[in-house]
Amino acid sequence: MFIEVCEQISIWIIPIILVVVPVVGHFRHVKVYEAFVEGAAEGFHTAIRIMPFLVAMMVAINIFRSSGAMYMCVESIAPVLQFLGVPPELVPLALIRPLSGTGALGLTTELLNTHGPDSMIGRMASTILGSTDTTFYILTVYFGAVGISKPRYSVLVGLLGDLIGFIGSIYICRQLF
Repeated sequence: MFIEVCEQISIWIIPIILVVVPVVGHFRHVKVYEAFVEGAAEGFHTAIRIMPFLVAMMVAINIFRSSGAMYMCVESIAPVLQFLGVPPELVPLALIRPLSGTGALGLTTELLNTHGPDSMIGRMASTILGSTDTTFYILTVYFGAVGISKPRYSVLVGLLGDLIGFIGSIYICRQLF
């Protein structure tokens, strides 16, 4: 019963919002269409402003991965990882995830195709993908959009959260599977 109700809510929520917002705006004497167009124009200008940050970040990620530097890093710390029970195949995912969600999704797809979704590596990769975030992407886009040039502790806290998510994912997967 609960699942059926959730399915019906998920089907109807967006159409309801698309009807309710303009109706409420009309009764509050808001020029809904003009407000929408103004917001879209601001979004476009924001996208233009952050484009250089995004391009720079994507180029850096591709250079890091294509040059083989990422895999050299993994190979150099593989013995320590083996001792700690961390599959070395997951390290590229841990390194790319704070930089690029699309890159991390691509690496996860490769791991799932290679090892299988029900393998320990597949489960860990999926859990890591859901437990971490694209820290540098978030800082680049959101801080760049509002003009913050000194992120202070944001980078440290974001990366610490990613590290905890990575370690926690491995620990929980080892305990559950």
